[in-house]
Amino acid sequence: MTIRHLKIFISVYEASNITRAAEVLHMTQPSVSRAIQEIENYYGIVLFERINHRLSVTETGKSFYAHAIHILDSFDSLEMGLRNWDKYGKLRIGATITLGNTFLPRAVSEYQKKNPNMQLKITVSNCKELEKSLLNNQLDIALIEGGVLNKQLKSEKLGEDRLVLIMHPENALFRKEKLYLSDLCDTPLLMRESGSVSRHFIDLVFASHAINIDPIWESSSTHAIIEGVKAGVGVSILPEKLVAESIKGGEVVTKIIEDEPFCRNNYIVYHENKFLTRSAINFIELCHFIEKAE
Repeated sequence: MTIRHLKIFISVYEASNITRAAEVLHMTQPSVSRAIQEIENYYGIVLFERINHRLSVTETGKSFYAHAIHILDSFDSLEMGLRNWDKYGKLRIGATITLGNTFLPRAVSEYQKKNPNMQLKITVSNCKELEKSLLNNQLDIALIEGGVLNKQLKSEKLGEDRLVLIMHPENALFRKEKLYLSDLCDTPLLMRESGSVSRHFIDLVFASHAINIDPIWESSSTHAIIEGVKAGVGVSILPEKLVAESIKGGEVVTKIIEDEPFCRNNYIVYHENKFLTRSAINFIELCHFIEKAE
């Protein structure tokens, strides 16, 4: 089996169609089919099932793809490294909403000053989408609050983060001498959407206290949630760094929840099979330096 075989397999996997893959590769359809059969015969496996003229990837095929993209990436990095990749290449960085709005801009700015010829591609999204991109080799590195559970992804701790309860200044909860998590049971909650790392963390916290929550408002926009709290629609629990200005301006207020600190760790995440170029390692080291300096 050769690198050519891997490239053909990846194209067929991503196109889910041999004809389309052949067009992308500028090859004939029989040549593509023969390459897939050569891989299957060589390893004694089945990568695709052909049922009713439709191509369906097997579980073995999915596992093969996860390894193939990183083998090919390592090969490409080797070739590009011989052409000053670390000075003129591309680094694909992802971040969750909170880190993308607070930590990432400074990290990117500092990195660009030291590496002016490097091309950076930045993606800010929720944790679920970032995990998917890391697994499919569409990102090199991602900055994620709370970490990830997928065993194929490796995490390095990058400082700590804290969420806080925010509400309208006239909310009755603000007048309570002490506030507990159970006090939020009958209060309208405004939360991030399912799939976001902040929402997942909050769900786990409430579950650990045997409390079920049913938000009246779910949004992928932190700004929209803050505006809802300002209007008195309900309360929310959001990363402290994202609501600091609103609290400082008096538009919303915060109050300590006595039985839950809402603290979590931030992480730098990448695929366990990822070949980290010197440029990627430099960015990771810069992130650690900035975190310690803050």
